Amino acid sequence: MRPKVTVVGSGNVGATVAQYIAHAELADVVLVDILEGIPQGKGLDLWEAGPVGGSDARVRGTNDYADTAASDVIVITAGLARKPGMSRDDLVMANASILTDVVAKVVPPSPQAILVVVTNPLDVMAQLAFAKSGYPRERVVGMAGILDSARFRTFVADALKVSVESVSALVLGGHGDTMVPLPRYTTVGGVPIGAFLSPDQVASLIKRTREGGAEIVSLLKAGSAYYAPGLAVFEMVEAILKDKRKVLPCAVYLEGEYGIKGVFAGVPIILGRGGVEKVLEIPLQTDEREALHASAAAVKALTDKLGI
Repeated sequence: MRPKVTVVGSGNVGATVAQYIAHAELADVVLVDILEGIPQGKGLDLWEAGPVGGSDARVRGTNDYADTAASDVIVITAGLARKPGMSRDDLVMANASILTDVVAKVVPPSPQAILVVVTNPLDVMAQLAFAKSGYPRERVVGMAGILDSARFRTFVADALKVSVESVSALVLGGHGDTMVPLPRYTTVGGVPIGAFLSPDQVASLIKRTREGGAEIVSLLKAGSAYYAPGLAVFEMVEAILKDKRKVLPCAVYLEGEYGIKGVFAGVPIILGRGGVEKVLEIPLQTDEREALHASAAAVKALTDKLGI
């Protein structure tokens, strides 16, 4: 029997996540949304793609959270997308209401599930889901660092005209303007990028990475990124269901690691069947540590506004 993954929200991100999971035959997927007909139509379309893609995974669209019962993983993408000129923080109050309602409906039927939060502002919504779900911290994790690191890798590879597969990168902190790309831990063929790029070039790539989501929003005019976010979520779900114990940068609730307590922040973790198997503490220089603390403080300021 295949695992079961629920994807809440049948918009671009949610539908793309469902597509990746079903195409890889990783799990059966339940696509749930408040909109009538949309999840059913997209679910049927994805299910009918199975014979072409060689997948027997079942995709079902629904408006009924009872259909999500006994999910192994729950991916929450529901929420308002950013519009041009809007920061992730502008979304906080509206999406907090949406996420609170979703968690109240999706958690009781799946008490042993692992929550993967995608709704923005990511770190704040992950903390809200953690507070409302009653799950232990190991089973609530936010998708952020994988996407941000992928953007950094893309821009570095393009600057050096090398394969993205040759580039490894690490981005910590919040998913937004306060993210902390780490050039010291970003390598090309195992060599730090400082050997190939000037400080000004690195700074320019970091700036573009921080503004990566906004750049796409400004180009699309309506909506936000979904191909790269969807594949980043897929990597997390795959690591969980296959118990890969993969080292990935994700948003997790810190309990003293890196000198941060009581707030979600992006850090390297080991992700496996139990969710967050371990938080990895890597050595940080003073400026890097200060930047991570500043990022966590920005998240805490918003969670304080929500009273969580």
